Amino acid sequence: MLAIALAALACDTVVWPQSATAEIPAITSRQRAEKKTFTDSQIVDGFLKTAFGAEYHLAGRVDRIRKYQTPVRVFADGNRSDRKAQLTRIVADIARRVQHLDIAMAATGEAANVLVKLVRDRDVGRTIIKFYGRERAREIRGSLDPQCLSGFRKNEKFEIEHSDVILTVDKGDFIFLDCAYEELLQSLGPINDTESVPWTMFNDNVSMGFFGIYDQYILNLLYDPRVRAGMTVAEVKEVLPAVLADVRVWVKKVNNLAE
Repeated sequence: MLAIALAALACDTVVWPQSATAEIPAITSRQRAEKKTFTDSQIVDGFLKTAFGAEYHLAGRVDRIRKYQTPVRVFADGNRSDRKAQLTRIVADIARRVQHLDIAMAATGEAANVLVKLVRDRDVGRTIIKFYGRERAREIRGSLDPQCLSGFRKNEKFEIEHSDVILTVDKGDFIFLDCAYEELLQSLGPINDTESVPWTMFNDNVSMGFFGIYDQYILNLLYDPRVRAGMTVAEVKEVLPAVLADVRVWVKKVNNLAE
């Protein structure tokens, strides 16, 4: 069985991620104000809300964990060398902050299982049609009105086999970087947006532009080996206490957080 889940982002005010360029006052102030301390229940709540379900899905069940069980290789398809360089830095940042995720850039599209299509804003619509067909593209645009989009294909074991990410390159640096972080991360599994969690970029009302502490918890929980593709909510809840204890140690270490 093949299924596709989709997520989209309508970007507005965003800031430049520290990890993708030199220090800039806008991102420094945003990171200074970032909430970095969370209770177990706050982390688990956000994880369950984003790792299960889908903002928009075309087929298949969405009540199971979906993730890559293989190394993730990302290829950027487009003509903008500056955007490719920014994406390369974003992928390296994600690799550094998610302990059990093997992710890196690929030299060719054939060697990749995540294809990032870099397009002009005026070409977003026709690119969605090319990827999903005219009828489904109409449904996607009617439901999401995306400036950028991500989707993945999973097998009958709920293992993600391939992801597609569409990013606009000509809406400014801030929008590109904010979209790139969110859509690339969502293409790895946590594809459900939620407006009830204020600390995650997987909330259409939140623009961050960097890989925040809260979302690092979500991705590290998802890619811990004890959380497997195909797990139900009940099965995940059984292992989460032990997984979260280890994830807390890692997130604290990689971000140099105080006690």
